[in-house]
Amino acid sequence: MAKRSSDELFQLIKSLGKAEKRNFKLFVKRNQATVDLKTTTLFDAIDKMEEYDEEALLRKVKSLKKIQIPNLKASLYRQILASLRTLRDENNIEIQLHEQMEYARILYNKGLFQQSLKMLQRIKDIAKTYHQTTFWHQALVFEKKIEQLHITRSIQNRAEILSVEVNTLNERLSLVGNLSNLSLQLYSWYINVGHARNAKDAVAIREFFSSRLPPDAHLTKGFFGRLYLYQAYCWHALILQDFRMYYRYAQKWVDLFSDEPHMYRVETLFYVKGLHNLLLAHFMLRNHRKYDETLALFEAFSNTDESNANDNTRVQTFVYLAIARINGHFLKGTFTEGLHLVSGIEEKLTQFSLLIDHHRTLVLYYKIASLYFGAGDAEKAIEYLNRIIHWKVNLRSDLQCYARLLHLIAHYELGNFEILEHLIKSVYRFMAQMETLSVVEEEIFRFLRKAFQLDSPLRLRSAFVILKEKLEKLQESPFESRSFMYLDIIAWLESKIAGIPIQEVIRRRESGLKR
Repeated sequence: MAKRSSDELFQLIKSLGKAEKRNFKLFVKRNQATVDLKTTTLFDAIDKMEEYDEEALLRKVKSLKKIQIPNLKASLYRQILASLRTLRDENNIEIQLHEQMEYARILYNKGLFQQSLKMLQRIKDIAKTYHQTTFWHQALVFEKKIEQLHITRSIQNRAEILSVEVNTLNERLSLVGNLSNLSLQLYSWYINVGHARNAKDAVAIREFFSSRLPPDAHLTKGFFGRLYLYQAYCWHALILQDFRMYYRYAQKWVDLFSDEPHMYRVETLFYVKGLHNLLLAHFMLRNHRKYDETLALFEAFSNTDESNANDNTRVQTFVYLAIARINGHFLKGTFTEGLHLVSGIEEKLTQFSLLIDHHRTLVLYYKIASLYFGAGDAEKAIEYLNRIIHWKVNLRSDLQCYARLLHLIAHYELGNFEILEHLIKSVYRFMAQMETLSVVEEEIFRFLRKAFQLDSPLRLRSAFVILKEKLEKLQESPFESRSFMYLDIIAWLESKIAGIPIQEVIRRRESGLKR
């Protein structure tokens, strides 16, 4: 696992590319002073570090004094940001609008009111085209200020026109704000808890959703209003494991961009996340043809300029594409073939270690562990599961639980019966404390307690058959299905009963369902 440093300056320096570092050096030379020379020295020293260590820094650079470090770091941080600001991103609409707003203020301060108003109108036109309502609002507020303070005679009935425009925009902002709040709150619930664990969770989520969904939400017409509405429905359906509804709104989410192609470069990450959710919906519904089509669309998009516009888009595209590729192998039962992805994923996780959040790293570790387990390599699966179990991150309690459950089964596969009883008790305690123990998990624990004591293959096979029959009856339960999403326990049991690899079981099963 790559080490992370919490030092913000270190993170910023490590995020810079070669061109950005060169631009910083040129920027400092243009504003050269003694303090700048010290910040350059500090920059070079930190840039060479693998992990931030202030004591080692002071030992290495004798000219720096401990008392100077806080002020020098703050100065260097500001200088780097200032240098980055000089690198114009011609494709970034928000940066363009910020710049034009600055021009409008400069013109206003020069007393050139008509030119300022002309610039503000240009800002509003661009903002309307790209659905940047906050910039539109800023331009309106500035226009009102100019009209209130000066006699511009720019247009008759200006006061009435501006008032109507402001009122209309405020209504839109209010609706979009409420929908974005609902979407964010539902997503936060999913990140921290996962799927609804029981009827109490389901009732709470339904009540929360219905009480906060604006009554006129179905009338929403703007891009962002519809985007947040579709997201809210997506998270609501995903939490409740209503995968048909999840698919319906994930498709609407992606279609928004097809309807307005100019939004690909403005909100690239929302499109990438929409593709991720659409792929996940197809995966849950076992829709092979649609999965392959959407994955091909994602693969093609990953090579576009929009997808590679900056580190942020590159990182998020990598994470979601890696998950999609692995899930494709899960869907087809080609676990062994999928192992070729692991080295590339590990390389990217190291490269982007400061930029990828803990939650997505955990998800990738679990996916890789499941890939190894499905390929029959329980030892490698345990290696990745240990990274999750021993990483003290308070996210995705459901993922932590199923990592422990798969970890337990992997040890059973290896015949590590001497530690199995201890592991069963440990996992049971953990899951009971999390209040996530399901009937499926109870049955698995009950089986594993007895299985390693069975003294003949015939009795053991009979126990596998009994457990499989019990779990198949539970598979359609809305609150038990989450157990099968994280761990295809039925496929594992079938492999033990038939004496064939898990991936062969899945290939045979999916060949009958493929459509």
